[in-house]
Order: sequence, then structure tokens, then C-alpha cells
Amino acid sequence: MFIQTESTPNPATLKFLPGQTVLDAGTADFPSAEAASKSPLAQRIFAVSGVTGVFFGNDFVTVTKDDSVEWDHIKPAVLGAVMEHYQSGQPVIDEGQQQASGHAEHTGEDGEIVSQIKELLDSRVRPAVAQDGGDITFHGFDRGVVYLHMQGACAGCPSSTLTLKMGIENLLRHYIPEVTEVRPVAV
Repeated sequence: MFIQTESTPNPATLKFLPGQTVLDAGTADFPSAEAASKSPLAQRIFAVSGVTGVFFGNDFVTVTKDDSVEWDHIKPAVLGAVMEHYQSGQPVIDEGQQQASGHAEHTGEDGEIVSQIKELLDSRVRPAVAQDGGDITFHGFDRGVVYLHMQGACAGCPSSTLTLKMGIENLLRHYIPEVTEVRPVAV
């Protein structure tokens, strides 16, 4: 098994590409070791000292480290944990467990606007963000303000504010005049 790595715009996060499917559908975010209880793969990665976050996409795993450790010191251990997991035959996420991520439900008078927002996020934003090892999901819409949840490499990324304001906000405002602003939320 050959696992490739790619840097992300977030210097604290690396993207690992195991060369096979990680998740069949959706994404899974594990912002802490406690959150990883339903995933044997995330548990193995969190066992590496210095790991502070794990995120799964369709064909990648992003790992976030503490600022006090260097990638040169923990990257081999993370590679080993991923390789060991795939050789074990265990599932990535325990059977019967639901992936926790995806767009939040929205009911109310703004249903049509929210549908347009989600469609633009799915078609234009999420594929580009996945290239960088992260995900952005819809969290809410209230009086022109769109609330988005940033995950994986996007969470805590130095360029995330610029991405939200200059990229996503401009895109949504261009196509949906009711949108006036985009704000991040921490879940």
C-alpha cells in the first residue's frame, strides 16, 4: 500500500491519500479523540501523540496536529496508523454509525433560498474545498446571513476568513440577492 500526502492551506493539517475509498458517501469530522469513539481508523490516528483532529472525505484523510509538534516527527507514525488500519480489515466507521456531517435541515419561509444556497455549496464550493482536505456545510440562514460550518483543513486555517468573505460570500451574493453576509460557526 502506498499512501500519498499533500499539504493543505492550513500548515497544521496534512492530507493523506490511501489510494482507496475512505468513505462511500459524505464526510466525517472528529475534532477530538473523544469524538473518534465510533471510528477505528480515527482512534488509531489519535493514538499518535500530537494529533488534534481527524477528518474523512471520500478518498482522503486529513490530520491536524498541535503547534508544538513538527510534521517531520509525527508524519511517519500517522502513515503507519493509516496503513495498519487498512491491513487490519476493520471498517473506517463502525457499522450502524451515522456520519455526523452534512447540511443542517432548515424549515420555514426561506426554504427556497436555503435550497439555492445548498445547491451552490454542493456544486461550486464543497468540491474545491475537498481538494484542500476539508469541507464546508450549511448551518443556518437568518435575515440574509448564511452560517457555515468549516471542517477538516478548513477549521482553523489562516486563509479561511478570506475564503469565506472573498470567495463564498461573493459567490452566494452574486447568485442569491437575499444573501448579505456569510459567517462561520463552531459546532
